[in-house]
Amino acid sequence: MEKIIEESKQGESLVLENKPENTKKLFIESYGCAMNFSDSEIVASILSENGYNTTQILEEADLVLVNTCSIRDKAEQTVRKRLEKYNAVKRINPKMKVGVLGCMAERLKSQFLEEEKIVDLVVGPDAYKDLPNLLSEVEEGRDAINVILSKDETYGDISPVRLMSNGITALVSITRGCDNMCTFCVVPFTRGRERSREPQSIMKEIQDLWDKGFKEITLLGQNVDSYLWYGGGLKKDFATATEMQKATAVDFDQLLEMVAVGFPKMRIRFSTSNPQDMHESVLHVIAKHNNICKHIHLPVQSGSNRILKEMNRLHTREEYMTLIDKIRSIIPNSSISQDMIAGFPTETEQDHQDTLSLMEYVKYNFGYMYSYSERPGTLAGRKMEDDVTDETKARRLQEIVDMQQKHAWARSEEFIGQTVEVLVEKVSKKSTEEFSGRNSQSITVVFPKENYKIGDFVNVKINSCTSGTLKGEAVGLSAMN
Repeated sequence: MEKIIEESKQGESLVLENKPENTKKLFIESYGCAMNFSDSEIVASILSENGYNTTQILEEADLVLVNTCSIRDKAEQTVRKRLEKYNAVKRINPKMKVGVLGCMAERLKSQFLEEEKIVDLVVGPDAYKDLPNLLSEVEEGRDAINVILSKDETYGDISPVRLMSNGITALVSITRGCDNMCTFCVVPFTRGRERSREPQSIMKEIQDLWDKGFKEITLLGQNVDSYLWYGGGLKKDFATATEMQKATAVDFDQLLEMVAVGFPKMRIRFSTSNPQDMHESVLHVIAKHNNICKHIHLPVQSGSNRILKEMNRLHTREEYMTLIDKIRSIIPNSSISQDMIAGFPTETEQDHQDTLSLMEYVKYNFGYMYSYSERPGTLAGRKMEDDVTDETKARRLQEIVDMQQKHAWARSEEFIGQTVEVLVEKVSKKSTEEFSGRNSQSITVVFPKENYKIGDFVNVKINSCTSGTLKGEAVGLSAMN
């Protein structure tokens, strides 16, 4: 499961600079994970070259696209409600076309097009370059669909427009798809097998961002740690690569080193990691470079070995704890965050207690916690009975959240008295007199504006905190400026 973009940005309609020669209007919304938001930038870039400017006014759009997520049932229900809204507008503006992109599109293609007739086109995550052709089909009165999963599409040749951008931070996709067949997850079925993007195209995109004044990038993938470029193709086929391909292959620690050295004044994050694929070499690269953020998002999902096996997570509780010990030893100032699922099928009270005891061992800085919801098409959905009651799931989730809250407070308090480097991202939500940004550990920091500006790296002395926010005062610009 991948980090979900914060709730306030879910369903945000996205806008980029208009081209005067473009005559059609595109309204595009995104739901779900960071990969979906990154994909929407690719789609907008393709359509910008094909006559479309973006709009935030739904009623005036010629084309409405919703980029969907199948990770959680709630996301699917939200998208269905939005499709009803689009179709109500479509009755007033019959020329308007509606399309579904992304993971949900792949999974519910026939339902959307044939049974419910609520969309005109359905486009899977690997077919965005086919959008101009599909739109031509729609213009001629035919339904259009392309959900074919690719073995090699990485969109490395598309320069994404930055839709929700503050001009400071950006997402850079480095892998697509996933080979880890976790029984609760739809990603391998909706995004295909894992393949990596050519390193030079990644460096070129980061150079373009640097030239435009961006200060921080997040290297993005369903599983960034298993990045492996050997000339193209699926990761699972690396075993049959030539000796030359194997000798010149680039893996994640090498890519991370390349980016850190190539852009010493740019801050680097990455997400999402998988415990079974995170190698010690990556930890040493993080420790070595000041511009690589000291935060590792390390989903565990459960603290019970029995449930981890049922989930087909290819790590044990003990292996995970050993990895945590390694992180603490090599990067002592690193923050660690988690994903956790409460109430997976057959989960007993003892399994739940194992999760709580693992949390007590790690004491995460923050996390993303959910109760299990069955996803059709997954192995768990097909083979396992969802046998934990909603009441039990809710209670266990609350106990996980309560424990996380306690640990978040304790971890935040550790920063009091320290001076941390903060990249100023925006004006604080609570006060127009304060700036907000994150430190290297990905914890939000707020401080009085004074004469600083958005995009500055500022050293801030921390005086107080809440469980999720550090508060302090600026003591000067950092060496990263």
